[in-house]
Amino acid sequence: MQMTIIPPKYRIIISIIALSVFVLSHQGLCAEDFSSWLNELRQEARTKGISETTLHEALDNIKPIPRVIELDKRQPEFTQTFWRYLDIRVTESRIEQGRTLLKTHKELFDTIEMRYGVQPRFLVAFWGLETNFGNYMGSFPVVGSLATLAYDPRRSDFFRSELLAALSIIDAGHISAANMLGSWAGAMGQPQFMPSTFVRYAVDGDGDGRKDIWHSLPDVFASAANFLSESGWQGDKTWGREVKIPSDFDLDLTGREVKKTLAAWQILGIRKMNGEDLPQVNMKGSVILPAGHDGPAFLVYNNFHTILRWNRSDFYAIAVGHLADRITDKGPLLTTRPVSEQPLSRDQVEKIQELLVAQGYDPGLTDGVIGSQTRQAIKEFQRTTKLPADGHPTTQLLEILKKNE
Repeated sequence: MQMTIIPPKYRIIISIIALSVFVLSHQGLCAEDFSSWLNELRQEARTKGISETTLHEALDNIKPIPRVIELDKRQPEFTQTFWRYLDIRVTESRIEQGRTLLKTHKELFDTIEMRYGVQPRFLVAFWGLETNFGNYMGSFPVVGSLATLAYDPRRSDFFRSELLAALSIIDAGHISAANMLGSWAGAMGQPQFMPSTFVRYAVDGDGDGRKDIWHSLPDVFASAANFLSESGWQGDKTWGREVKIPSDFDLDLTGREVKKTLAAWQILGIRKMNGEDLPQVNMKGSVILPAGHDGPAFLVYNNFHTILRWNRSDFYAIAVGHLADRITDKGPLLTTRPVSEQPLSRDQVEKIQELLVAQGYDPGLTDGVIGSQTRQAIKEFQRTTKLPADGHPTTQLLEILKKNE
């Protein structure tokens, strides 16, 4: 078969045309196909009892939002280090504002605690981290954002379910479609609930017949507390604490999956930061090292795992717990901070994953994302090479992997 040689100047023109078609198809998200998809969604919503009034209000004139797809596909260039994450979220101004609001709404918080068993300082911490105490809840139309993401094929089932839940919330009269604003991914209100979370856990705290997590603080705090309570929160326990671990501590015992009684951790040499013994209470905890073996160690309890039901990030759960502590006048972390931190880029993480695969380890997808499988593969490599097996990716680890090629 004869191959046609395309002159360079025409190759450029063809590339420009192809790029334009790509951009237009992704920006416009195929309006004609979207219309057909939307008609199918309307029919499914009708079978679930959504009224025609709500379907008209929420879906008439709706169009895909290119910015939502852009944000969904955008990945941060660099991973965020533990200390940087904490510095951004647990600030002095946020701590002070949290203390003020804890006092301002004391009567309401006390009522919520009596009903749901969730300590006020934690509700304030969630509130502060999610929306800076209600000051930024997102400005995207939730129905439009969810429709855009549900139409996009990558996670269509998840977002289609969330969109139908959002329509049911509007249909129940809790909020209008026009006022249902949130993040680009559909998280809503002051606690940033996804619609399905709202359906399961939102509460009418002020008794007006509506569950308004956008404007009613009784609804906001009752809903957040109900979520935590139903997820296993223990109102007579805290989240965890910073601890000292001995220099010869077996790092295979770290991680959320390893749970031991405080008495057992005491025998293994775990102590409070001031050197005192751990509390003599009958509860279990796990030792985690969010910044690797050179960073702070935390002994975390059941409520830490419950926080992860809200957001599955160790960094986030520590930030919630630490902010709650600081709001109630506990001090900052005591572990000495590094003079400087060098975050890994996504390309560097991907290179670590590629090198692990080449050397016989299984980090999962080589996608530049540090997940549990990547951490486990790092641990296995560290054990083999007699390094501290903390599963923590660093630039130093990358250099060692390169030398082992």
